[in-house]
Amino acid sequence: MKLTRDLTSEVQLRLVRPSDAASLCEAQLRSREQLAPWEPRRTDEWYEPAFQEARLTELLGNDRIVPWVLSEDDRVIGTVTLSNIVPGPWQNGDLGYWIDVAQVGRGLASAAVAAVCELADTELLLHRISASTRVDNAPSQRVLAKNGFVQYGFAPEYLHIDGAWRDHNLYQRILNTRPPGQPAP
Repeated sequence: MKLTRDLTSEVQLRLVRPSDAASLCEAQLRSREQLAPWEPRRTDEWYEPAFQEARLTELLGNDRIVPWVLSEDDRVIGTVTLSNIVPGPWQNGDLGYWIDVAQVGRGLASAAVAAVCELADTELLLHRISASTRVDNAPSQRVLAKNGFVQYGFAPEYLHIDGAWRDHNLYQRILNTRPPGQPAP
């Protein structure tokens, strides 16, 4: 199974490696203020390479998570993750993503989400991808809309983000209507 894609001539979507920890920490620290409204509160440990290396190793050992990085010149400039992957009759995964504040505006989030949708369909054989955004996260909602996601619900106090329980809009994209786990003909 090949889970990499070139997003541009310089940027690749590839599976994360434990050796990405230091570069990931640099990007997250640079983007800390930008990401704060959209993520759980992070302790200082979160930004330490040793902590991230252990976390990345754990993620790679979980068959219900596929963690990607956006890599440019072997530097991490964002991540995309499919988590809570459920096989069988549901064939679903939950999407999360962020882009380094220094890279915003290049269309990378939209390109990465498109690539993950294609990989989820053709390689992971999922039927559906779900995503959620805080109700006031218009940029992320635009990325989802560009990639064929539709809002199907609203969840009050859905996730504990930026220090409080926050309302979220719920989105989904149906990738195919094949029987569960079947490849495209």
